[in-house]
Amino acid sequence: MMLNVVSFEEAKRITEAEFSSFEIGTEKLNISYCLGRVLAQDIVSEENIPPFSRSTVDGYAALSQDTFGAGESIPAMLSLKGEILMGEEAKTAVSSGECIKISTGGMLPKGADSVVMVEHTEQMFDGTCLVFKAVSPFQNVTRKGDDVKVGQTVIKKGTKITSRHIGILCALGITQVECARKIRVGIISSGDEIVSVENEVPMGKIRDINSHFLAALIKENGYDAIEYGILKDDFDELYSTLQKAADECDAVLISGGSSAGAKDMTAAVIDKNGEVFFHGIAVKPGKPTIFGKVRGKAVFGLPGHPAAAYLIAKTVVLSLLRFCNKQADKELTVTAEITESISSNHGREELVPVILEQGKAQPLFFKSGLVSLLSSADGFVIIPRNKEGLFTNEKVTVHLF
Repeated sequence: MMLNVVSFEEAKRITEAEFSSFEIGTEKLNISYCLGRVLAQDIVSEENIPPFSRSTVDGYAALSQDTFGAGESIPAMLSLKGEILMGEEAKTAVSSGECIKISTGGMLPKGADSVVMVEHTEQMFDGTCLVFKAVSPFQNVTRKGDDVKVGQTVIKKGTKITSRHIGILCALGITQVECARKIRVGIISSGDEIVSVENEVPMGKIRDINSHFLAALIKENGYDAIEYGILKDDFDELYSTLQKAADECDAVLISGGSSAGAKDMTAAVIDKNGEVFFHGIAVKPGKPTIFGKVRGKAVFGLPGHPAAAYLIAKTVVLSLLRFCNKQADKELTVTAEITESISSNHGREELVPVILEQGKAQPLFFKSGLVSLLSSADGFVIIPRNKEGLFTNEKVTVHLF
């Protein structure tokens, strides 16, 4: 039986169209537990950061106009009025002709608009401070609200929270945030030839790579992976397990049984449980990919070959999960020059793993059933379906792993 394939772009469009109204739900989390989660709200500041103007150097707070024209031969002479230490409120104002000693991070006193670095001054015994270098308005000063202003959106809804975001949340005194509920992905590995990783491998059998491979990819991207074990090529067993997984998870991945052979029953099982939207993508590797819906949940039938399953999960599956999670961040890419020519079958996309080194992308030629090269690859390039290949030194976009 021939597969009725769709294009790579059409596959992504169909998956998103079918789940455009899918709602994950949200939960409020303490910032200690929200790392890697997706924000379900805009974070809008209710205060200025910093809350007061402060010095960025050790020196003397003064009016900048009092220092204009100051130099080594003719220093400005200012009257010292006291000192402001780090963490103290500045209660003494500065008038023209005056200065106050200040530490880095100290609160700028009222009247002052700049700080002269201590290296450019000399304090005399009579309470006079000599300034040997002029400063401009607000030089060596971080002004109130320079970092964040009241009403400013500092983190947008859909952002995956990183350690960098934790810093601004703490600065704003925000201890809890509304996050998207963590997406649960069920993983089923099927095939009479599959045995558990810890078991001896009889002749003709292979270890279960895909369950662990796919689960790691799902977890690595911030989702939960629920493994349902290895299933034989049995229609009823696969049917009942898919029902259970669809009830317990938000999406289900079935690796193996996605082609059109006598034992390839994944499409039929999905169809009996729900609906199949496409069976086949014009891409290499990964042509026999299936997409359907069971009990309102997305179900993917992935190729049994590990590298093909991984690349389709990386591109099509994760794209849908980000879409359902309303994530604003996208996959990381870099531009590089391909080191050698690659021929490609016109009429289908081709995913080629590469190693990056000094702005060059070295292609790794492999078959979809092989996995060793993926462990050394930095990413992959996509050869468009309307191209017959890439030329040496041609600029390409590398999608990073």
